[in-house]
Amino acid sequence: MQLFWAVIALLVVCWRADASTAGFIKSPLSQMKLISDSAELHCEVIGTPIPEVQWWFIEGEEPNETFIQLFDGARDDRVQMNATYIAHATSTIYLTGLTLNDSGTYECRASNDPDRNELKKTPKIKWIRSQANIIVIETPNIITEPHEVSNQTSAVLTCNLTESSLPIKGSQWLHNGKGIESSKSTDAAPFTVLRLEKITYASSGIYECVFLTEPVVKQTIEVKSPPHVGAYKHSEHGNEKDKGVMVCVSHGYPLPTDWTWFKDEDGTQVPIINGTSDKYEIKSTPNKTTLTIDNLNIETDIGDYICSGTSELGTATDKIHLRVRSRLAALWPFLGIVAEVIILVTIILIYEKRRKPDEINDDDDSGSAPLKSNSNANHKDKNVRQRNSN
Repeated sequence: MQLFWAVIALLVVCWRADASTAGFIKSPLSQMKLISDSAELHCEVIGTPIPEVQWWFIEGEEPNETFIQLFDGARDDRVQMNATYIAHATSTIYLTGLTLNDSGTYECRASNDPDRNELKKTPKIKWIRSQANIIVIETPNIITEPHEVSNQTSAVLTCNLTESSLPIKGSQWLHNGKGIESSKSTDAAPFTVLRLEKITYASSGIYECVFLTEPVVKQTIEVKSPPHVGAYKHSEHGNEKDKGVMVCVSHGYPLPTDWTWFKDEDGTQVPIINGTSDKYEIKSTPNKTTLTIDNLNIETDIGDYICSGTSELGTATDKIHLRVRSRLAALWPFLGIVAEVIILVTIILIYEKRRKPDEINDDDDSGSAPLKSNSNANHKDKNVRQRNSN
């Protein structure tokens, strides 16, 4: 009996020893952010059993500092958390829409003591802690020239970073979120220029000048062009009684805010109104519009259809020709093949029928030829005998 209790005591001691082995394998890193930016802190902890992880915010300075536990949805839902407890504990806290009040010290705490959350008991093992600072600063002022480019064939974009003490390691321009390789610079100058020699729908969009500071600061310039509308296919076809689908897409910036379809009837563009009947259905997004025609009619639905996209800078159109085939159209190739086979067989039979009499005549002629040859030979032999007798 004493041996049994000794074993139990040894297991308890081993369990407590394991419970005290919680430790960080990844600690959160301090960051500097701009107002309205987002921040992310991450920590990972090992231990047996797997430790619990909590996040705390420390306000004030010692000895008057206060600790506030953070939870998912705190600060008007600007705080989100994600944690997993599988092989070990991982926890990430996301802070969005940063303000100056979000500056401070954030603490990742972890513990695997069973009594860690008991209010009436003192935990046997203290919470382990790892801290990181988030510093939120005012966004430096960037002066752009021009503020916007609208319906121009060329432009010169400039950005000037002012009232900033942040060290500059270089600059770059982005077009619709993608870096422009030729614009990369390692100069510490607070000024950058981008020349647009020819503005088309492909080169329009949102341009950003980015200064490589810590944190990165940037500003945007919108380059707008008239809309560009193109048919996905300029010729479509469908079978009678089936559905016909025509698609138009748009490129450039800004994209159309309004799409319209027309049917060309003797030079007059007749608008197709969505929802007026079950025959037509129009589905549109800013960069795409689709016209579906149900129950195609070979007499009334054939023709040219026009898609029209309108933005704040104008309207652009494109044309699609719709062909409607009879349901029997698929049989015509097969019937054509059958007809060719019949004609070919007929020609062969006629040829064979005409060739047989000719072959019989040829056989008769070949049979009489040896007789003629033998007669001549006998005549020659007779003359020879007559000369010998003389």
